[in-house]
Amino acid sequence: MAARSRDPSPLVLGLLLCALNPTVSQAGKLLLVPVDGSHWLSGLGVIEQLHQRGHDMVVLASEASVHIKEGAFYTLKRYPVPFRREDVEEAFIKLGHGVFENEPLLQRVVKTYKKVKEDSALIFSACSHLLHNKELMASLVESRFDAVLADPFLPCGPIVALYLGLPAVFFLNALPCGLDFQGTQCPNPPSYVPRALSLNSDHMTFLPRVKNMLIFLSESFLCNVVYSPYGALASEVLQKDVTVQDLMSSASVWILRSDFVKDYSRPIMPNMVFVGGINCAGKNPLSEEFEAYVNASGEHGIVVFSLGSMVSEIPEKKAMEIADALGKIPQTVLWRYTGTPPPNLAKNTILVKWLPQNDLLGHPKTRAFITHSGSHGIYEGICNGVPMVMLPLFGDQMDNAKRMETRGAGVTLNVLEMTSEDLANALKTVISDKR
Repeated sequence: MAARSRDPSPLVLGLLLCALNPTVSQAGKLLLVPVDGSHWLSGLGVIEQLHQRGHDMVVLASEASVHIKEGAFYTLKRYPVPFRREDVEEAFIKLGHGVFENEPLLQRVVKTYKKVKEDSALIFSACSHLLHNKELMASLVESRFDAVLADPFLPCGPIVALYLGLPAVFFLNALPCGLDFQGTQCPNPPSYVPRALSLNSDHMTFLPRVKNMLIFLSESFLCNVVYSPYGALASEVLQKDVTVQDLMSSASVWILRSDFVKDYSRPIMPNMVFVGGINCAGKNPLSEEFEAYVNASGEHGIVVFSLGSMVSEIPEKKAMEIADALGKIPQTVLWRYTGTPPPNLAKNTILVKWLPQNDLLGHPKTRAFITHSGSHGIYEGICNGVPMVMLPLFGDQMDNAKRMETRGAGVTLNVLEMTSEDLANALKTVISDKR
């Protein structure tokens, strides 16, 4: 039986005030239900800030989580799932490999549909096992949390909040299929608000508007594959009829990792708080290793290159094309890459398994940023004023790149079709353009 609900508004307001100013009220006890992968990594800075303001946090994650690990700022509570961590890692690897397969459009659509269906079933099973874990759910009730901070991209967090009868604060970048607009009852006119994954700008002529409308009409069908099972699961657990829109409407506050410096104009609602760029607020001094790389670059400076946490390696032919392009510029290139080094790697290119991206982008000798256009990296590029060469791979990265190109902040290339010359010329363009 679901725990009894209570009025969330005063408590949520108090928690937000406390988060902004720890002298206003006492800190709260928060339950975090995140989404593994880049979603989790993008929120780590916020978790650290909440910890510094005295909040006690418990992070709920499956035993198979890849990126959600023990941390100094929170208590990690794991729950068993019917698959292994290796299965999740394999899914991430397949996703990374898939973006470099240049296949006919119809074949790509069918393969993407199957991949989404398989991965969604895997993730849904984790949520189902969490909610049917009576011992764990009872311990969460007894813990007497003040609120739930959840990423509704996967609606397990909202179900947990409703079960516990706690106010929910959603922390996210955006949701597909306009679910964020539905959840907040926010107007979303397709006549001028570009739909997700449409690649439309905010200056649409007739045909882009037609495309926008067609995407709008097809969204509910496309998203049913991923989201409809959560409505049925919520109805079972909460013992009442619950729709996905009900889950998305359950948040008291929406904290959005977006800002209109990147996004197009759109209607907003009073319970939306925009914190785009929050991940690049703090910078640390470079380690001796990276300081040495930067200092050795001389007057030409450095280029930072990362395709994010989801892509660990690139097919050899494409990696060699990229390596050839990087060797044609005078800058030192710091390339985050864990795959087999390309045999033609130039002397100016240094491969590293990890790099302090925001700290490097904030260095005055950084000349350009090659990025996959994930929102995390895009905001770090914006915050530090570094021009970007964008190689979007999947998901909202295509839209992010379109927005940045529209803003004049960089150049976009199709990673499958680009040549070595294309990448070299794009780098020279953004480095020499003084706008």
